[in-house]
Amino acid sequence: MTDIFREVEEDVRRERIEKLWKAYGNYAIAALVLLFLGIGGWQLWDRHEQDERAKVAASFIAAQRITNPQAAASAFVDIARTAPKGYARVAELAEANAMFASGQQGSAIALYKQIAAEDSGPIGMVARLRAAWALADSANRAVLADLLKPLDQPGNAWRENAEEVLGYADYRAMDMKSALARYSALAVDPQAPDALRRRAEAMSAFLKNGGAVSYGSVPADAVPPPAASNTNAPQAAKGAPAPATAPAKK
Repeated sequence: MTDIFREVEEDVRRERIEKLWKAYGNYAIAALVLLFLGIGGWQLWDRHEQDERAKVAASFIAAQRITNPQAAASAFVDIARTAPKGYARVAELAEANAMFASGQQGSAIALYKQIAAEDSGPIGMVARLRAAWALADSANRAVLADLLKPLDQPGNAWRENAEEVLGYADYRAMDMKSALARYSALAVDPQAPDALRRRAEAMSAFLKNGGAVSYGSVPADAVPPPAASNTNAPQAAKGAPAPATAPAKK
């Protein structure tokens, strides 16, 4: 009896499977075909992307080796137009660097600011910091503080770099108390890079020793008046001894 019931159950199960296959078999086949096509297409696209990234990397390295800043800037412009998003952003930053080196400071600063406005990641932060240093000798301190505000926040990895720029801005504005406070804090800040701490320590010592005090300008060297010349007398050779005067005859 047990075998008969088992055979009946298998027949019922088989019949259900056949009905399901007749009803949905075509859909299952289509889904499998689409799945395999999708896997194959993804592999082709991934291979294409790898090839493109390799080409862009080679172009980027070649542009970095260009010694002429204007030519380098043009090369990075071409890369930024056609490269994937990540490489394009790095190429824009390199383009701004090359423009600044070639004397196009205004255009470089504008591009730095554009990158900083569009990118909140590390590349945008570097662009913001470089724009601040480019403006450090000319911009108002309030302008620099506003530009560096996203970096000058607790926990930001670039805060110490921003503080260094603001310390220099205080120094330029002759606010020596604030400048000394910033540099002294940076000199002992464990989060600051070693090179930045050394610079801050040197500036702190410079300010403590009164190095920022202006003592006026150095007077020009005195120029001796030219010797009077006798146009009637023959000129003696330079360095020659004066002729001896003959003794008067008695």
